Amino acid sequence: MTGAGAQLDAGMLDEAIIREYLLDNPDFFQRYPELLLAMRLPHAERGVVSLVERRQELLRGRVNQLEEEITQLLSMASRNEKIFRFNCALSSELLDCEDMGELRQLLSARLQSQYGFSHVRLITVHDLDSALADIWRKRLETGYYFGRLTQEESQRLFGTDVGSVALTRLSHDCGRVIFAIASHDGSHFHPEMDHMLMDQLRLMLDHLLPKL
Repeated sequence: MTGAGAQLDAGMLDEAIIREYLLDNPDFFQRYPELLLAMRLPHAERGVVSLVERRQELLRGRVNQLEEEITQLLSMASRNEKIFRFNCALSSELLDCEDMGELRQLLSARLQSQYGFSHVRLITVHDLDSALADIWRKRLETGYYFGRLTQEESQRLFGTDVGSVALTRLSHDCGRVIFAIASHDGSHFHPEMDHMLMDQLRLMLDHLLPKL
């Protein structure tokens, strides 16, 4: 091994030992506080700063990150609570429906009013309808589909072009039924979104439809 290579390996080994030692002895700088004032670190914007300043900066960054995460969690919790309350009220109304036509009309009216969806459909898939059969097989292989459709698919499901959709297949007890929601906004429904709203609505429909 060359002299330069040996020096590099030795330096890396020394750094690893120092790192492990500091991790195992977090009170090291409490016992030697003068080192905190003596050590300096390069900073992209402020030049050279002390280790204490750098640590405070990192902690402030971590606090800001945690505050953002908490804000996001609170926002999500609030949104989920609104979804839950809406679905509870909707379930109570749907239980009073006497036939499929009344259920379809009420479901569509409430979802369009609450969320501004452009279309809400319950669509029965027949084997003779190859377009619907293809959507059932290809788009709903995993049970859900969130995103955009082709023009032909949009026309078959909704009778017009739509921006984005949320699709799910109901249980076998309901037959081969697609529950389809559409939005004018092409980015409203997307593959990364959660399934909470559709999950709750699907469970409700799975319970109600076989009884009508």
